[in-house]
Parts: sequence; structure tokens; C-alpha cells
Amino acid sequence: MINRRDLLRTMGAGFGALGLAHTLAARQQGTHFAPKAKQVIFLYLNGGVSQVDTFDPKPALTKRHGEPMPGPKIQTDRASGNLMRSPFAFRKCGQSGIEVSEIFPQVGALIDDVCVIRSMWADNGNHGPSMMLMNCGHQLAGRPSLGSWLTYGLGAENQNLPGFVVMCPGFPVMGAQLWSSAFLPNMYQGTYIPNGEREIDKLLQNIRNPDLSLGQQEKQLRLLSRLNRMYTARQPELESSIQAMEVAFQMQTEAPEAFDISRESETTRAAYGDSDFGRGCLMARRLIERGVRMAQVYFGNFQPWDSHDDIMAHQRLARQADPAIASLIRDLKQRGLFQETLLLVGSEFGRTPMIQNSGLEKLGNGRDHNVHGFSVLLAGGGVKGGMTYGATDEFGFKAVENRVHVHDLHATILHLLGLDHKRLTFRYSGRDFRLTDVHGEVVRAILA
Repeated sequence: MINRRDLLRTMGAGFGALGLAHTLAARQQGTHFAPKAKQVIFLYLNGGVSQVDTFDPKPALTKRHGEPMPGPKIQTDRASGNLMRSPFAFRKCGQSGIEVSEIFPQVGALIDDVCVIRSMWADNGNHGPSMMLMNCGHQLAGRPSLGSWLTYGLGAENQNLPGFVVMCPGFPVMGAQLWSSAFLPNMYQGTYIPNGEREIDKLLQNIRNPDLSLGQQEKQLRLLSRLNRMYTARQPELESSIQAMEVAFQMQTEAPEAFDISRESETTRAAYGDSDFGRGCLMARRLIERGVRMAQVYFGNFQPWDSHDDIMAHQRLARQADPAIASLIRDLKQRGLFQETLLLVGSEFGRTPMIQNSGLEKLGNGRDHNVHGFSVLLAGGGVKGGMTYGATDEFGFKAVENRVHVHDLHATILHLLGLDHKRLTFRYSGRDFRLTDVHGEVVRAILA
């Protein structure tokens, strides 16, 4: 009996059939219904963006500035003091009149294309568990990431590039666990790119073989594939290794071009900004154009938005984030990619409306972690623009109206890509696992 790979090689009469085999193998599930989006760009502002200083204005904070939070003393990760108004002004933007902080003027100008969910909540006030939840649907390590579930369910449209690419100039808290495929086959894990590097050979490490030509590598890969196939019946995991080697080989021809933003006009590069995040957003657009299923861009190394000491740091960070996010939206629209690309902008949690009191002699003006209420942005890909959904209380501390848990957000993302979060499962260790565990409801009110 001829196996699938031998059949494909016979039909294709060469190495090109291996790419086809990878593509077919990647399409493990297929959509459950007609999708509204084909791919995802996830811009992750790691550290915890303050909702009350960006996209969730609270006049009561200004009115009650310096007063204690009403009710019983609220326990946060660190000691918190009295209410603190935002140092940033908000203004109504677009025809929708959604109020946006002055530190995001370009995003504000495009707010009619954006859905602001103001009622997000999560479970754990520490960075690690909350980042795991937002990226992998579970607080503990060992679960597949969102990008891994998407590529497992849908595959990639370009066999010469990975289906899931992650860019960060260093590493965020929890590192590679955030884009792990865990118990899914390892071909679905995120491919890490250190986008702080500018030279292609440093950006794409270990892609080019300095000793062997492409032809020699092809012969070597054929031999390895034949040897591995002799053992796949006893060791099925070798199938993923074969596919990973194939993609690595194929990336040598297409990846350098895909990540080379010098091919873009000077005007385009300037619009995104010459920051790690700006370059990452531009690379994400180039990857999506080339059939990558999910491109994720972390804002920076470690947790730059973790503003415990001084919330004014958000202003400095927004100078990089604002033009990059806005340019990405404009670029996707100009290239006809906006409606088929779901853009998600968010972080692991928000921040408290109270000033943080760390017990120092000199009181700062930072904010502590807050999982009870925060905001995320969605745009394109079947989402209604120019709307807000849900609300926090009058001070912006807790989601009180149309609350959206991270599981609900994940269920909605999968739904927009044509996947039923209850049916996208993988059997492991005697049970069926899914991204949303045993929770999650699609937020249908934001669907276009």
C-alpha cells in the first residue's frame, strides 16, 4: 500500500509535492461555517494598558480626584491610595463620537473603524497567569496558544512561510510559552522573530545554510524524510518534524523578502514609525498579505506598559503605538485586506483608577494591575466599527455592563474565522481540549 507522502511525490515528481503535503496536512479541521475573516493580527501591548487613560474616560475620576474609592477598601496587588484622575484629556472622535485619549490621536481619527470593548475582565492580577490566559486560554502553562489553535483549525495559505509568526524585540513575561503549540503537533507553534534586529540574517536566524546550496539541502532533506518515514508508524510525531523541516527549507526563498521592509516606500515606513513596534506592525501586514494565518506583535521586551510608578509613561509609549496601529488600519484598508483581516489590540489586563501607594516616602502617580475591568480594540474582519460595547463602573474599576471574559473574546475570534469554539477540539490525555476550556460565549452584538 502506498502512503500519502509517496503518492504525493509520485504525482508531483519532485520536492514541490512536499510543500503540497504540508499544506494538506495543515488543514486539519476546516471552517465550521462561512468565515468573516481569513487571518488575524494581534498587537499585544504587554504590561497592562490603563483603560481610564486611553479608551474608557471617566468624568467621575476627575470630579472625585484625591478621594477614597467609595465602599470597602479594595485589595489590589500592591497598596493603592485614593482615586486619581487621568492626566490626559479625552475628546470625541469620528462620526461615532467615541471618546479617545489625546495620547492616541491617530487611532482616534480612525475610531469609526474600531470596536472598543470596555467591559473585559480576567481572573488573575499577576502578569504571568493573565498573559497565559489572554494568549492560551488558561492561566497555567501547557495549553496551545490562540495562533496554534487557528493554524491547527485552518492551516496556512502559504506553504513557504509559517502559519503563525510572533515578533518581539526580546521576550515578554512567560516567553515562548505564550506561542507554544503545547500538545498540538509542533508544526502549529509560533515562529519567533526578534524584530528588534534590522539585518535580515539576524532577523531570520539560522534560515540560510552557509555550507550547503539549496540543491544540496533538497537532497539532504529527501534522505531525512525517507529515513523518518520508516519510523512514522511507530513514532507519529515525526510527521510534524518532517513538515517543520520542509517549511524551514522553503522559507529560505520567501521569508527574506517577506520581512524586508526596505522594499516598502520611505513614506510607508515613516508612517509606521522607526520603532521595534512600528516595524513589527509593518512586517505583520506583509506577512498577512502572503498568507500567514496569524501575525502577533508584542510591543517590547518584558512588560513596557506596566506603569506602577508613573502613568505618564503611557504617553511616551503611545507615541510609538499610535502611529503604528493607525498606519496598519489605513494600510489594510488601502490594500483591500481590512475586511478579511481581524485586528486585535490589547494586553493582559488594565490598571486601577486609584493611585498606587508602594509605601515609599515619595508618592508616585502610577496605577496597579486591574483584572476586573479593562478595554481591548477590535477592527476589520467582520466586526462593527464605530461602536463601544460594555461598560465599567463610574470609576473604571470593574466591568458591570455586558461583561466580556477572555474566554468570550476567544470564542468570538474563532467565530469570526468560521470556527465553532466548542467543536475545535484536540484529544489529549483522555479528554477533548479546546481554547476556551469549558467556557465562552460569542459576543454577537459586535458582529457586522
